[in-house]
Amino acid sequence: MALKDKLISLLDEANKARIYKLDYSIELAKEVLSSCNDSDLNDIKAKALSQLSLYHMIIGDNETALQHAQKSMELFEALNDEKGIADAKYSIAGVYYKTDNYHIGLVFLIDALNIYKKFNDYYNISRCEKSLGTVYEYSDDQKSAVQAYENAIAAAKKINDLNLESNAYNNLSGVYIKQQKIELASTIIEKSIAIKQETGDVRGLAFAKYGRAKVLLALQKHQESEIEFEESIAIHTQMGERLGLAMCFHKMAKLYLAMNRLEDAKKRLSDALALTEQYNISIIKFKCYYLLYRIYKQEKNETAALDYLEHYLNEKEHVINTQTLKVIDSYDMLVQMKTMQKEAQLQKEKAEMIEKNNRAEEAARVRQEFLSTMSHEIRTPLNAITTIVSMLSERSNDEDTKLINSLKFSSNLLMWIINDILDFTKLDLGKMMLEFHPVSLKELLENIWKSYDYQAQEKGLQFKFHCGISNEAMYLVDQTRLTQILGNLVSNAIKFTKKGTVDLVVEVTKKGKQYDVLTFKVTDTGEGIESKDLVKIFESFSQIKNTITRKQGGTGLGLAIVKNLVKLHKSEIKVTSEIGKGTTFWFELKLKKGINHIQNKEEVVTESLEDKKVLLAEDNAINAQIAIRLLSRWGIVTDHAKNGKEAVEKAKNQPYDFILMDIHMPEMDGFEATAIIRNGNSSNKSIPIYALTADISAKDNNGYNNFFNGFLLKPLEIDKLHKALLAPNTTLPEHNL
Repeated sequence: MALKDKLISLLDEANKARIYKLDYSIELAKEVLSSCNDSDLNDIKAKALSQLSLYHMIIGDNETALQHAQKSMELFEALNDEKGIADAKYSIAGVYYKTDNYHIGLVFLIDALNIYKKFNDYYNISRCEKSLGTVYEYSDDQKSAVQAYENAIAAAKKINDLNLESNAYNNLSGVYIKQQKIELASTIIEKSIAIKQETGDVRGLAFAKYGRAKVLLALQKHQESEIEFEESIAIHTQMGERLGLAMCFHKMAKLYLAMNRLEDAKKRLSDALALTEQYNISIIKFKCYYLLYRIYKQEKNETAALDYLEHYLNEKEHVINTQTLKVIDSYDMLVQMKTMQKEAQLQKEKAEMIEKNNRAEEAARVRQEFLSTMSHEIRTPLNAITTIVSMLSERSNDEDTKLINSLKFSSNLLMWIINDILDFTKLDLGKMMLEFHPVSLKELLENIWKSYDYQAQEKGLQFKFHCGISNEAMYLVDQTRLTQILGNLVSNAIKFTKKGTVDLVVEVTKKGKQYDVLTFKVTDTGEGIESKDLVKIFESFSQIKNTITRKQGGTGLGLAIVKNLVKLHKSEIKVTSEIGKGTTFWFELKLKKGINHIQNKEEVVTESLEDKKVLLAEDNAINAQIAIRLLSRWGIVTDHAKNGKEAVEKAKNQPYDFILMDIHMPEMDGFEATAIIRNGNSSNKSIPIYALTADISAKDNNGYNNFFNGFLLKPLEIDKLHKALLAPNTTLPEHNL
């Protein structure tokens, strides 16, 4: 017993020392572990491994940290020690979310938090809530982040732990900066610094000074900010805190960019990237690439700027590709946890929901809201990227064409991923409706073939198109969904075919007076699919061949979406395959014949956009700048409003030819602003107003969508924007006002 008590005392001493002398903490924990190896004290051994995991995670040695945490969890599970298991899971979570697997970290955090709540362990509840807030911040869910940090503060206050309380203040201050609540952020960070100085928490003081530096940067007090960053870096270096260093280097580079000290900014970004490469800190890595893109853009070094833009896209694409399924799985667990937490407050309402079997529907709704938000956050910066790429492609030389095509492919890949997730959710909830319009089907099919022919050529494949439809044939088709079906099938065929051909065959198999039956067939010469797996491939998130799937990328939703979209057309997707020879997918559609309303190009008269005046309501400065530049190329004069409130005021005072209204804006959103303009007495009451949005679900807002002449999704397609602005008779009918 004497030995056990001594070892426990050493671990307690190690835990206390970690805030000012981490090397000493590691030394003590190793001493305890060594002593346990010569005895049967597995409980002490497990605790020593758990603490060592935490210490190695702090210094950025994530591989060692994960090994220690997993060993400790095995021992705790053998001992049936729930709190020990929670400690190990907390450490594992830290390793994951501090690298590039923060959604896996979320799963372990939720497990650990639920165990700590069971024991009313407020110390660890506070730590878990703070970590949850960090994950929410990574996911750009600021509302949930604030709530988690406030929960962490409340738990810390229950046990009067000032250090835990101030740790949460550090992070909460950062969220308030993002929300432009600078005064509040300043008050909170100064409170945190005062606590750290009082308690002697050196490591925590480094993060607090980093927070103060960010506040000073937001206030444009550049010299003061630089001093605080340098002091934070010095402490992080002393403590061996790699993540903290990477964060400081990146933010300091932003400071130097604001001060126009571009070479200093590059040096700090180089330091940051070295750490992110060595310790796999992906969340900082792609932020560094984007900042380097901005710097070289400012220096008018287009080649270097495009290179770093490509790095940024590829890194973010990697994170999204590897995290897409984890986002969904983790968020489902999060929804469940939140539901459990609310049960005590809701009681009767929750019971009624359970009795009515609406629990699953509510979870799906919340998931849809989350995915829509994620869509908006990804589409907004992607809008700038795709527009820039389109503008560059118009004046690119042969040398730049390959790079621009690569950028186009990367941005398109990002869009495919997010669209797959959102469309699958819509289909799953039964909220997707088909919209049929007269379409020249052969022209549509030729466009699909042209879109994927380049991808096939890149792999050395032949992509053949066989069409038994006349050029004049018109059918009522939902061209978006048919393109999606065939695009997924063709893309899959190209991905999984190493050599040979991919064939797209469309034939009329049955003719009628009003309807024709058409067969659509996609065949490849790939390696084939085993018969036992043919049913599984249409299941959502099916991973028949994990290695290949990961290598090729994608969400695992493509064929599930195809199956449901074909079903929505009242048909069925079928497949045959032979190992070593290839695979064929086919389906039949009964399509109604349409009337050819196509005019000769010579007969189409469109109004010039020269000297037209537009009001652009857009809160994102980069997107606004790009849009203004694009519109000016068409001779349009642009008046810019930074939010909905400003747009309403401008619309009152002067006439415009049309308005481009972003939906998600501060002060007042685009829905409310448009409603005020439509219901007012200004000259702009009846002019065309187009909604600009990165949220794919925005047009489902039945309370407002009739106020708009149309919805233009971000990333904007330049030809669609141009077509919309040139469209005749774009004023709203009286009943929509």
